[in-house]
Amino acid sequence: MGHFLSFTAAGTPRAVSRAIEECARGQGHVNALVVPWESEGSTLSMAVTAVRIDGWAIEHTNLGTIRLIDAGEERTEVAIEAEPPDVPEQQKLADVFDRFVRQVRSQFEGAPT
Repeated sequence: MGHFLSFTAAGTPRAVSRAIEECARGQGHVNALVVPWESEGSTLSMAVTAVRIDGWAIEHTNLGTIRLIDAGEERTEVAIEAEPPDVPEQQKLADVFDRFVRQVRSQFEGAPT
């Protein structure tokens, strides 16, 4: 695993996950999706992937994981961990992930969702 970042966001894990999914769609180069089989109880796990489309083929490259942990009182602890891919364009994908993480942090850290 790679770099780790955590902060608290306003809202429930479900609300924060939906907002993060929207943020990823708005950026266009990444997807962020809840992974139900890796989520449990009051914790949601989200996969962050880079998306490359070539004709009919869509390739997803795993960039990292976001864990959303219910902190009570309409607050969520957000833990983001990079998982650098073992691909030739590793630095480019790391930069894409870093931009997304900065956007998520600036948009959600302490802000209402």
